[in-house]
Amino acid sequence: MRILITNDDGINAPGLEALHRIASDLAGTQGEVWTVAPAFEQSGVGHCISYTHPMLFSELGHRRFAAEGSPADCVLVGLHEVLKDAPPDLILSGVNRGNNSAENALYSGTLGGAMEGALQGIPSIALSQYFGPANYKADAPFDTAVLHGPDLIRKILSATPRDDADYRLFYNVNFPPVLPHDVRGARVAPQGFRRGSCFSAEPHFSPSGKRFMWIKGGNQHVDTEPGSDAAVNLEGYISVTPMRADLTCHATLEALKAIE
Repeated sequence: MRILITNDDGINAPGLEALHRIASDLAGTQGEVWTVAPAFEQSGVGHCISYTHPMLFSELGHRRFAAEGSPADCVLVGLHEVLKDAPPDLILSGVNRGNNSAENALYSGTLGGAMEGALQGIPSIALSQYFGPANYKADAPFDTAVLHGPDLIRKILSATPRDDADYRLFYNVNFPPVLPHDVRGARVAPQGFRRGSCFSAEPHFSPSGKRFMWIKGGNQHVDTEPGSDAAVNLEGYISVTPMRADLTCHATLEALKAIE
């Protein structure tokens, strides 16, 4: 198996090293793992692409490249330059430092990479590690993802139905904020919503008196609907959420016929 990996935390992020271990397990001794990741952190960029300016692209080592762009940019570079003559069988994005459950999914560069892979017709999975009191200060905080990731991905790929839709399936996987031996299993879960907890903007002043605005995250441990991704994560389960890039609210199409 040939696997392309990327992330949004940057080429030197510990989570990318963890993802390389996961991908190497999946690829096996006869497979290949190729890395194309952002040269600098790109958290929160979503599905952004560098459409209006070029990006510096560098080869850092064997099958290892960095681009000064977003995760989606890196997937495009990987598919249309690095692996243009031999496309990958699978794209993995992550392992993100922090969860991409609930509304976080909408901002996530990690998901942006997987979404671009799906739009390009390649099976794609985003992986993120939830943090909490039990694992935040662990010596190896990504071990839950590393130990449980390969077998889970094999199961996802095996269970995925044939998909010829224009907007292909991709998957959002979030590992719970617990140590590896405390994982209770995996749950297929819809995207949740943290009510009363959202991103905000907060002013801060420099020593010279100039005002700067910082984006501030919300409480990541707010309860969501039972059975939704963040809810099962906080119960100790890995969440698996199938997604498509089609943003249409199909349930409302018929109701809006009256305006035609």
